[in-house]
Amino acid sequence: MNPLNKMLRTDRRIYFKCIACLAALLTAAVLVIGCKGEEVKLMANNGDTVRVHYTGTLSDGNVFDSSLEREPMEFTIGEGKVIPGFESAVNGMKVGETKTVTIPPDQAYGQRDENRLIEIDKAQLPPDLNPEIGQQLQMRQADGQTMIVSVNDVSDKGITVDANHPLAGKDLTFKIELVEIK
Repeated sequence: MNPLNKMLRTDRRIYFKCIACLAALLTAAVLVIGCKGEEVKLMANNGDTVRVHYTGTLSDGNVFDSSLEREPMEFTIGEGKVIPGFESAVNGMKVGETKTVTIPPDQAYGQRDENRLIEIDKAQLPPDLNPEIGQQLQMRQADGQTMIVSVNDVSDKGITVDANHPLAGKDLTFKIELVEIK
């Protein structure tokens, strides 16, 4: 056999070995990425259950809530279990991505409603209650459910309570990290 044919035969063997190695690597990569046939989610979408860490701040920089000292918050996008602006911010994020968003009141807890300031006559209060401005109380609604209100004013006649959410009317800034898509 002449040297040129010998070299071509050797090069073909190396070529086929390389193809076989590449095929094995590709198969291994597919198995690692799609372990046990499960789909690997790259981006959060409507209907996905996600886990996020977040820190919420007000416009003055004060932190009003954070998950950093506890387990990530888990919710399903589209179920309405979190404020709409937060849900929208997480939709489309990738695992490991961090973003900061400012959510206006209409996408959070709504605007403050002065009609939710309720005057309560002193005769309707428990006799052992010594209300103070800022104190939080529970009130039973007409449908039997309870709601948290805060004392807004105290007088000889009674008290005024505020049934607005404490964050109503405020822009909320969240730093969000998408930890996992389930």
